[in-house]
Amino acid sequence: MGALVTTTAMDDMMSPAGRAALRALVPQDPVWLHQVHGAAVIDADATTTVVKADAAVARRRGVVCAVKIADCMPVLFADEAATVVAAAHAGWRGLAAGVLEATVEKMQADRIVAWMGPAIGPRVYEVGEDVYAAFAGHEACFTPNRPGHWLLDLYAVARRRLEAAGVTRVHGGGFCTYSDPRFFSYRRDRGEKRMAAAIWLEEAG
Repeated sequence: MGALVTTTAMDDMMSPAGRAALRALVPQDPVWLHQVHGAAVIDADATTTVVKADAAVARRRGVVCAVKIADCMPVLFADEAATVVAAAHAGWRGLAAGVLEATVEKMQADRIVAWMGPAIGPRVYEVGEDVYAAFAGHEACFTPNRPGHWLLDLYAVARRRLEAAGVTRVHGGGFCTYSDPRFFSYRRDRGEKRMAAAIWLEEAG
């Protein structure tokens, strides 16, 4: 099983050069998504065109599931038996819509392991009342910052929702795209550059 996150300024996934650099690292062209901050999950094995979705699942070896990120959280999945992998794009809207739960359901596997990649961190991610209201029951993941505003821990919300979906082996969650200059951050830079997180099942042998 292979997985990677591209992080350098040379690897802007919105540029042909960035995608060419990624292509050199993976077994075939990734299955790209038109990400819309929702909860749709596609079968990457059967997809030949870019479709509106925020997660992809693959069972065929060599098929690369990929998501673009620059503050939103990439979550990569695999089952222990290495029969299925998935990648999800999880910003606050996707998390609230249930993209992680939908991905787990689509995988139809036991003993799933998840890894949370670089995302905007809980010390800097300020949100307003609309986001606070979207996560009823997860108030412990918010820290009051100023009137009508909170700091949101995306990683904490994702862990809670994954555990509720039966995924208890959850790793990662220790990076902040906004604070760490190695990463692209939309909120910090207001630019169009994106990183990619990708996962695939390696060919046998």
